[in-house]
Amino acid sequence: MKASLTILVLLLVSQLGQAQEAVLQRIDEALQYQSPGGFFRSKLSGLIDLEVDYIDRRPPGLLFGNADLFNPRLSLFLDTHMGEQFYSLVQFRADRGFDPRSKPDGDARFDEYLLRWTPWTDGQFNLQAGKFATVFGKWVQRHDSWQNPFITAPLAYENVNTITDQAAPGSPGAFLARRSLADQKTKWLPVIWGPAYTSGASVFGQVEKWDYAVEFKNASISSRPAVWDAQDLNWEHPTVSARLGLTPNAAWNFGASASYGAYLLPGAEASLPAGRGLGSYTQTTLGTDISWSHHAWQIWGEALVARFQVPTVGNADTFTCFIETKYKVTPNLFAAVRWNQQLCGTVPDGTGGSQHWDRNISRVDTAVGYRFTRHLQGKLQYSYTHENAPFQQGEQLLAAQFTVKF
Repeated sequence: MKASLTILVLLLVSQLGQAQEAVLQRIDEALQYQSPGGFFRSKLSGLIDLEVDYIDRRPPGLLFGNADLFNPRLSLFLDTHMGEQFYSLVQFRADRGFDPRSKPDGDARFDEYLLRWTPWTDGQFNLQAGKFATVFGKWVQRHDSWQNPFITAPLAYENVNTITDQAAPGSPGAFLARRSLADQKTKWLPVIWGPAYTSGASVFGQVEKWDYAVEFKNASISSRPAVWDAQDLNWEHPTVSARLGLTPNAAWNFGASASYGAYLLPGAEASLPAGRGLGSYTQTTLGTDISWSHHAWQIWGEALVARFQVPTVGNADTFTCFIETKYKVTPNLFAAVRWNQQLCGTVPDGTGGSQHWDRNISRVDTAVGYRFTRHLQGKLQYSYTHENAPFQQGEQLLAAQFTVKF
């Protein structure tokens, strides 16, 4: 019933949107400014997302709440160019939390702010500083609602594991006991927390068929949004991440990424074994990505291995991957499918044996989307998830999203 109502609302809004396309186009043109001579150029753009989810069990991943599954969001982007060498971006959001319904009473914040210097016009070298998305992987480059064929993120970017950044487990047994609990989203961490808008500096560029990026950030790629601003952590244990990519032709792109840094928060230090500090426990993540496009087809894939050094336990290793295909049925209609999987290694159980430290999980995502106009888009997604556990979380998810772009 909820899904049918959502579809009806999308259809009604789309008809209204088509009638207002000329208005949106005028707004788009009005939100731009260029100084005489073109030295200073600035543009304000944005996305309005209306999202509804139906879940048959506990919400999975980084979806919060259990009853009210409506998630509106306003995103504003201010892009400014000063000559050919300087560029700045500010992203502002108003919603119910960075992750859907994590702050049900509403929230407003600046998710990104950066200044970029490009000394040469060939694009071989760029230097930027501020708060911005991680350079790790390839999915982050297309994560916003207008570019992402799905409504949710891949499993690697949103599935919370039994790793916590807030305190050391009392024993290996206590760590393994977390597998019998429902996801503790305010305490546990994914391998990568969405786009990971952490703060710091990066250098990046493209040299012939190669592109590179290296960043120095205040927090790990798995860190939660509450510590992404530069003042949130003391910079004693930064994270370094990098990606190297190759584009041999117009159809293919290959990449390899790496990230290393401490993942525990300062509040966890009191619970650590004697003589150990936050820097003694790190997250090391390696990844590879591939993308291909040809006519109406697009394919993306990523595979990651991550190692969390867990106090009192040892190394907790995991492998996670996804492969995603999008097909444009018509210039306006597209369909997509994505396979996700995560496998967890073993750790000592404290009694002479070893056990898998978290539940293995697999998920298939399917979606259809329609671009009604250059400014209006609707998407429907169905996902089926299975965990190697006595209980399931978000086994079936049905979501609808309507996006206005200006």
